Amino acid sequence: MRLLVIGHTWPEPTTTAAGGRMLQLIQLFQDAGYQIHLATTAEAGPHASDLHHLGVETYQIQLNDSGFDSLIAELQPEAVLFDRFMTEEQFGWRVSEACPKAMKILDTEDLHFLRQARHQAIKDGIDLSAVELYTDLAKRELASMWRSDLSLIISEVEYQLLSSTFGFPEALMHYLPFLVRPSSLEPTVGFHDRQDFICVGNFKHAPNLDAVAQLKELWPAIRKAVPSANLRIYGAYAPPHVEAWNNPTNGFHIAGWVADLPATMRCARVQLAPIRFGAGLKGKILDAMLQGTPSVTTTVGAEGMCGTFPFPGVVASDFDQFVKEAICLYTDESSWNRASEAAKPVLVNRFDQALFAQGILDKVRTLQQSLGAHRKAHFMGQILQHNQLNALKFMSKWIEEKNKNP
Repeated sequence: MRLLVIGHTWPEPTTTAAGGRMLQLIQLFQDAGYQIHLATTAEAGPHASDLHHLGVETYQIQLNDSGFDSLIAELQPEAVLFDRFMTEEQFGWRVSEACPKAMKILDTEDLHFLRQARHQAIKDGIDLSAVELYTDLAKRELASMWRSDLSLIISEVEYQLLSSTFGFPEALMHYLPFLVRPSSLEPTVGFHDRQDFICVGNFKHAPNLDAVAQLKELWPAIRKAVPSANLRIYGAYAPPHVEAWNNPTNGFHIAGWVADLPATMRCARVQLAPIRFGAGLKGKILDAMLQGTPSVTTTVGAEGMCGTFPFPGVVASDFDQFVKEAICLYTDESSWNRASEAAKPVLVNRFDQALFAQGILDKVRTLQQSLGAHRKAHFMGQILQHNQLNALKFMSKWIEEKNKNP
């Protein structure tokens, strides 16, 4: 069984949960016997995963280039997995033309329109409960989901939003969170063998950049209460103005990319994640859970993570509480121990791969066997596919010809 993954970016080992969402999905299907191929428009960066070592065939593709048509016609995959809706917009119509019987799966990663709406609300000084969701980006993303045979939704909160607010059919969605193997976890490092605060996140992601900006303002109050502590901020692609915030004298370290995030996280006492906007699930919160490291975060940071289980740390309602709880967790051993121990039941009951792997594999297999009937039952997707094909197909071909004759 051949699965073609069309990537928005090149997979990087950015989280301890099997190295990032796309790698998790690749390994899940690969373990089930699928032959995996990856095609991406992105260049492999300095921290890119070695997919050839995993037995994954990779291809460099271009936007608005009919070379992709020849590639997929030769591969003839039984299923195609789009990494985020933008790749479906660009390549979905080409897949439908060259391989009309291939099942199309969209991994939303997170709802981009929700993240954008929250970001705009922050800029406008509007409460997040009053964000405007009915945007042009929402139209694009939902249309992409309709055109796909199945969309993977990473957060229960987003699943409920799509179902209740937008009336999106549950038959076209499947809840699939981050996947871990809690049974293989190493014993966590104790309170007294840890030191310093940590913050992690790729700086190309706007919520991470904003969180570090918040920490720049919050850190002096924390440092005043715990003068021996440092805050070490790890993440690739820090822009120059963020690198300029590096101030070791005051314990504020812009530390850059880290090769071994689990080991680094395991040595830190508390993670700080003042996330003001975003969507999906926060990999940094999961990373901390895996190492027994308590987190102090916001309602957005904790969204969808724990269900009815206690959060392994503190969810602060405002930044005054954020500072107070960060100091408390760092200095009070009993509070720290309770928060650290709260991680295990969340991992076992909310993210254990054994709970979810067979369900998604069975869902894909069932839909592949009845794909024609499934598409007829959700004919709106075919209507949108028809309109998109006519609109984007000829625009893409025009751009391709224009590029040949500048």
